[in-house]
Amino acid sequence: MTKSLTRSHADLRAQLISNVHYDIALDITGTREFTSRTTVTFHAQPGEVSIDLAAPQWEATLDDEPLPHLNFAVSEGEHRLVVNAVIPYSKTGEGLHRFVDPADQKEYLYSQFEPADAHRVFACFDQPDIKATYSIAVTAPEKYTVILNEPVTVSACADGKQHTCEIDYPLSTYLIAFIAGEYASVHEVFTETVTDIPLGLYARASVIEHLDAKRLFRETKEGFTYFHENFGLPYPFTKYDQIFCPEFNMGAMEHVGAVTIRDEYVFTSETTPYMYERRNETILHEMAHMWFGNLVTMNWWDDLWLNESFATWSAAIAQAEATDYRDAWVTFANVEKAWAYQQDQLPSTHPVATDAPDVATAEQNFDGITYAKGASVLKQLQAYVGRDAFFAGVREHFANHSFANASFNDLLGALEKSSGRDLSDWANQWLRTTGISRLTPEITPSSFAVVQDSAVMRTHRIGIGLYSLVDGQVTRTHFVEVDITDERTEVPQLAGIEHDLALVNDDDLTYCLMGIAPEQQAFLLENLGRIAAPMPRTLCWSALWQQVRGGELAAREFVRLVARFASQETLPSVLERLVAQATQAVKNFVAPDWQEEGFNLLNRAFRGSEPAAIFDRALARIPLDDDSVAYFTAALETSKNQELRWLMITALIARGDLDLNALDTEDDTSATGEQARLRARAVVDKHWAFEQIVSGEPSNVDTRYLMEGFNFTDRDLEQFTDKYFELAERLWTTLSSEMAQRTLAGIYPRWAVNEDALAQADALLARDLPAGLRRVISEEQDKVARSLRNRTVDAES
Repeated sequence: MTKSLTRSHADLRAQLISNVHYDIALDITGTREFTSRTTVTFHAQPGEVSIDLAAPQWEATLDDEPLPHLNFAVSEGEHRLVVNAVIPYSKTGEGLHRFVDPADQKEYLYSQFEPADAHRVFACFDQPDIKATYSIAVTAPEKYTVILNEPVTVSACADGKQHTCEIDYPLSTYLIAFIAGEYASVHEVFTETVTDIPLGLYARASVIEHLDAKRLFRETKEGFTYFHENFGLPYPFTKYDQIFCPEFNMGAMEHVGAVTIRDEYVFTSETTPYMYERRNETILHEMAHMWFGNLVTMNWWDDLWLNESFATWSAAIAQAEATDYRDAWVTFANVEKAWAYQQDQLPSTHPVATDAPDVATAEQNFDGITYAKGASVLKQLQAYVGRDAFFAGVREHFANHSFANASFNDLLGALEKSSGRDLSDWANQWLRTTGISRLTPEITPSSFAVVQDSAVMRTHRIGIGLYSLVDGQVTRTHFVEVDITDERTEVPQLAGIEHDLALVNDDDLTYCLMGIAPEQQAFLLENLGRIAAPMPRTLCWSALWQQVRGGELAAREFVRLVARFASQETLPSVLERLVAQATQAVKNFVAPDWQEEGFNLLNRAFRGSEPAAIFDRALARIPLDDDSVAYFTAALETSKNQELRWLMITALIARGDLDLNALDTEDDTSATGEQARLRARAVVDKHWAFEQIVSGEPSNVDTRYLMEGFNFTDRDLEQFTDKYFELAERLWTTLSSEMAQRTLAGIYPRWAVNEDALAQADALLARDLPAGLRRVISEEQDKVARSLRNRTVDAES
């Protein structure tokens, strides 16, 4: 790992450096490395500064004088720094990543710079508050298409073609994009605004036939229409390209005018309905960043949550109000909230608005707190101040800070102005504390109250719904919205009303663990499948899952509920999460002597159930019984779904009903086919897989598939427990930041659910570890400790 930029150094540099312009010339005609020439002009105050660059070979001049180090003294005035470098392409998804498609040997490159990896490609002051303008020139092979932030001008040159563009507005370095290769594309124009917005969709040549461009363009236009109406400012840039990139680590990245998206979102096989909803959320999330993050940018990474929470909230509300996904808030309650609740119960939990003393810390804060809890808190704030006041404050914020940097206090001031409320106490309660409040109804024949169990007494705007079994369905009969501020809040308007079930976070307005009244628990367990509306049904599933995680409900009871009621679930996003939670419960939370029965129960529940696109995938990820083997063997005779075929083959190999020769008979030369072969081999060749993973040689996505295969079953994994703890520190120092985090989490010995393994983690944590490594180990250890506790609870049930 390279040394991490600190906030203190960045603050000093921002005081000394201003009026920055980068002239960047890349030559990407090489197959192993590229050349980078950066000419930086800037105004400086006198002092010691540095410029960031990660390159094995470089030379530099400052004001035409040779520069031996990238730390240097400057006098007051204008300066010109020139840095030439030779840099290897990346295979980890950081910097400038290069990929050769095994299907046709075509070449593809993309850049990924957030939070601070632009210096892996060009010399720069790699921090968000030193915005700059740019002149960019990329020399590429003639066969390449080059996509940059702004439209390109193409001219012939000796080595191929040169692609140039100008960015004449201030932009942070992490938002610069370089995408190049043999991409295919389709184009349209969004015309429903003062200035037309050219739209482009790009993908690999081998998958472009699967790109559902009509749908993607429609969803993109829906997003622009919604955000234009509610943000009060038209799209502030020139064009809007979306590039589906191979071997992409995240869902997507919001570069101005050139959004990069993982190309697993080009569905080459029939996928689940939830994946279309997830892709749509990703599209809207990145589009929201064009305003919040790109137009108005945080000063430093401790306000990362402003970018990500706002984009997550914006995507959900846009989906719910302007797209086909009207139940997006139900998905949010089931998916994003579950992520946030899990993260907030780890030892590494942190406030939404958290300290980030350096970039390394910021990298690890791309987590469930920053995205999902922050978005939940924004949803709560919207309910607290009102939708219209909330959007009015957002519009004020954009108007005040366009093309500049801003802090949370700036946004808070705009929201206070629009709402007329003092929000300082709210901000302290919700953004600067950790942990989750539990809200539980307290019901007597003559009273109704809500009890808040929390280390921090927070203000909650909540909806309370009373439900009763009527004509075979559990339906809402009464509803009120109230503010909860103390440990116990009386709700007199609900006192004495007969009902069967009370939900104290109905409509999911706040962020909390929703308790069920003890006297109503049995009713819920018996009638969960009869709850008519998707939101309350989802909130009840979520409450029960949190009871399982908290050791209050035996995991086997949850598994039985899923087996009984999952096929009745109408929302694909909820159904996918339920079958995944049931699978996790059997693997991690039930007593070992009930595991076989649990997997048999899930085999019967999943096998042959509809929608098959969901249940067949879930079935392939659990140990199969004889009937499921027969089911998959028959399905392989007719199935045209290549993704599912690979999962079925892998499951049969894991059980021993197929051997590795089956991998050679499958007619699939695509990149995903090659990765699926890696996964299947890793299922049975654990030693080979482990050595491949820890070597750091495979690419980021190859490593992901290898880890998935390695963990596909727990069989023969105990032998790697000691080895993991022996290698952890070396892996942290030798792998890149992204790959170190992913690898150390991906092969952590979660199979070793015992006190000895917890003690080994304690011994490692007793050492003087880097903060990032300490966080990974402590988080994974906590998950194993939770599994051990919950297995004990389940055994005693």
